[in-house]
Amino acid sequence: MSQKLSDNVCFALYTATNALIRAYRPLLDEFDLTYPQYIVMHSLWYNDEVSLTELSQDTRLDPGTLTPIVKRLEGKLLLTRQVSQIDERKKVIALTELGFELREKAKNLKQQLEQKSNMDPAKVEALRLHCLELTKNLQR
Repeated sequence: MSQKLSDNVCFALYTATNALIRAYRPLLDEFDLTYPQYIVMHSLWYNDEVSLTELSQDTRLDPGTLTPIVKRLEGKLLLTRQVSQIDERKKVIALTELGFELREKAKNLKQQLEQKSNMDPAKVEALRLHCLELTKNLQR
């Protein structure tokens, strides 16, 4: 049994996640984005014109959480929600020109955060891979 709270991997991941999001905040403030909005935009920068379901799967945000984020980003004119031409029951989420322009402006955020972490890039990559493996194993 763990003696201290910090001996638990769940606590270490939780506090690291909070620290990462706090570190991202000033970087994202420049673009008027919250971290969840950034996740959605980042997903769309690499896979545009998707359904809410596809966006939910990529971002791992449930549709109930995702819908208000998408609406806020639409209000900022970064994306649109249009009726699908293939299936009019579905909406397609697509970046606007302003949304694409933001990609270019925000392209260095990941590198800025990695520099802020003062960690060896190989260790950061190993950590990322371990987290993805843990997520996959826990979702079985």
